[in-house]
Amino acid sequence: MAEKILMPRLSDTMTEGVIAAWHKKVGDTVKKGDLLAEVETDKATMELESYKDGVLLHIGTEKGGKLQVDDLLAIVGDAGEDISGLLGGNNAAPAKQEAAKPAEAPEEKPAEKPKEAQPKEEKADKGGSLPDVSKMEEVVLMPRLSDTMTEGVIAGWNKKVGDAVKKGDVLAEIETDKATMELESYKNGTLLYQGAQKGEKIQVNDLLCIIGEEGKVDVDAIVAAVKGGGAVPAATEGKSPEASGEKTEKEAAPAAEEATETASGSADANGRVKASPLARRLAADKGIDLAKVQGSGDNGRIVKSDIDNYTPQQAAAASGAPAAKSSGAPAAPAGQVSFDEVPVSQMRKVIAKRLSESLFTAPHFYVTMVIDMDAAVAARARINENAKVKISFNDIVLKACAIALKKHPAINSSWLGDKIRVNHHVNIGVAVAVEEGLLVPVIRFADTKGLAQIAGEVKELAQKAKDKKLQPSEWEGNTFTISNLGMFGVDEFTAIINSPDACILAVGGISQVPVVKNGEIVPGNQMKVTLSCDHRVVDGATGAAFLQTLKSLLEEPLRMLV
Repeated sequence: MAEKILMPRLSDTMTEGVIAAWHKKVGDTVKKGDLLAEVETDKATMELESYKDGVLLHIGTEKGGKLQVDDLLAIVGDAGEDISGLLGGNNAAPAKQEAAKPAEAPEEKPAEKPKEAQPKEEKADKGGSLPDVSKMEEVVLMPRLSDTMTEGVIAGWNKKVGDAVKKGDVLAEIETDKATMELESYKNGTLLYQGAQKGEKIQVNDLLCIIGEEGKVDVDAIVAAVKGGGAVPAATEGKSPEASGEKTEKEAAPAAEEATETASGSADANGRVKASPLARRLAADKGIDLAKVQGSGDNGRIVKSDIDNYTPQQAAAASGAPAAKSSGAPAAPAGQVSFDEVPVSQMRKVIAKRLSESLFTAPHFYVTMVIDMDAAVAARARINENAKVKISFNDIVLKACAIALKKHPAINSSWLGDKIRVNHHVNIGVAVAVEEGLLVPVIRFADTKGLAQIAGEVKELAQKAKDKKLQPSEWEGNTFTISNLGMFGVDEFTAIINSPDACILAVGGISQVPVVKNGEIVPGNQMKVTLSCDHRVVDGATGAAFLQTLKSLLEEPLRMLV
């Protein structure tokens, strides 16, 4: 059965996308995961994959054309399938499709077709068919906020059902596999329906919410159209509690909550806690009740520093209650089995999926080399004497890798199934450990940047990753990746390739060991590095040659200036 593919919202500020390239043409067979098109957003050019098998029957616009978010991008279905019902009033069908239509009625009777078509649509509606959701401007679907996102978790709603919404207002905070992002409304109206509550998951392109004019939107019909006839939960219909005369448990609680919030000095006139989005995210991550936090911002607004400095003892002192003793995990009763089960986060799910695919799809092999870091240690000390930004060993390794990759382009390549992409640009991903897993911000065109610029960018992006503030343009497009565990005292390890890269470099710590120089045993600084390679792209000799170049650059750092 033919299925529409709508223009996804590929960044938090995206309102429209430009088709940079089509990788499939009308009539081509498409498999789930195939690259359909490249879409240029306001942040980056991103690859759009198909999420179903079939034949590409229709494209919404040609290369260079613009489409608004949620406009019809493509239709995928069975060969020869009639898609006229899906196109509706869409006139953007490719020329090939239009040319295939036979000549119809003579010019004298052009008005007859619309008259015939109109009653058919009305009859269909009267017969009980569901409305076309793609044409409803009231519907807000879950956007695709990252290149790997398949579902999102509602981290929190900033508006509740019945609230007025203006264009640009933050509707909700969505947790993806990469970060927690704010979702802004792109229209004015009233929030009439929420597709999920805080903590619940929604698939990409599923119904997120409905915004429209109260009393003029049939919420039941829209929900039925999206969900195939499912009933609208009473708590989320576009009706006020007063009008329905009903009260739920959730509605009975606000009185007590408002009293607590007001006591904290951080609630607004409506009883809602005033806090910055970052403070809300940090509080949620740490399990802190915002109602118990004293805000130090304007008018008692809670800011990041309030969350960072919050302790249960402060809350207890403010309320006059005794403070609970701080402890780690609860002690297990002697002789009894005890454990905790923690739900898998979106980030951890995607890490598990992508690394499993990489390890079990790409044939890995590993090449390890020991590098004499005496010269690099001395050079770093001299550089940092007058540097505005402190240079780390990781920055030096990254710069050396960037230069080596230009000399060994096979290492800077990607496996694309029926072809190998040899990248001429050098974008190096730097693995950063965060609370829930691992993020890989990208230093773009690293071969053209100096050590100070690299150091500044790495520090800034690493902090953004830890604060969950990275944008898609800051984690996409890597051609090579570095993972450094040296700061944790790790001497040597192997890393799983970060797809679509062909290689990843695992960097160990610098250790002082006895070495033989000029026939004498002297102390020396050594570092082990291990290159993981995709054998479909890189052979052993190629990997070894890259490490030889890297070794020569780190052992004689002045060569990086030539």
